[in-house]
Amino acid sequence: MDVDIRRFEPGDRAAVVELWGRAELTRPWNDPELDINRKIAVDPEGFLVAELAGRVVGTVMAGYDGHRGWLNYLAVDPDTQGHGLGGRLVREAEHVLARRGCPKINLQIRTSNEAAVEFYRSIGYELDDVVSMGRRLVDDDQG
Repeated sequence: MDVDIRRFEPGDRAAVVELWGRAELTRPWNDPELDINRKIAVDPEGFLVAELAGRVVGTVMAGYDGHRGWLNYLAVDPDTQGHGLGGRLVREAEHVLARRGCPKINLQIRTSNEAAVEFYRSIGYELDDVVSMGRRLVDDDQG
């Protein structure tokens, strides 16, 4: 599979949002358009897309806060899964983070997504003995 992994470009937006929907990553409380805007505003080089024959078939967002790296929005088009593209995207994101001096990568997976847990295990990730917690600072419905 001749896939090009590159930085997100503004013209990718609609295809990325559509892919995230097909990959079942979107949720009502996370507006994908806002998530794209936020990522490109603070760290555009950490937003990668995979392109096959002119079509976006994968994404990953990599970020580094000076302590840990984070992966978000790893998606592979359901029609192209099973050919190693998810692993390639993660490895490229790891390279982006390593070049910044990142010592460790964290990610969050919904507890119901057992397939994602197994995928990450298969490429060398391990469960950490932590509890993930969160608090919204901006109510996107209110601006």
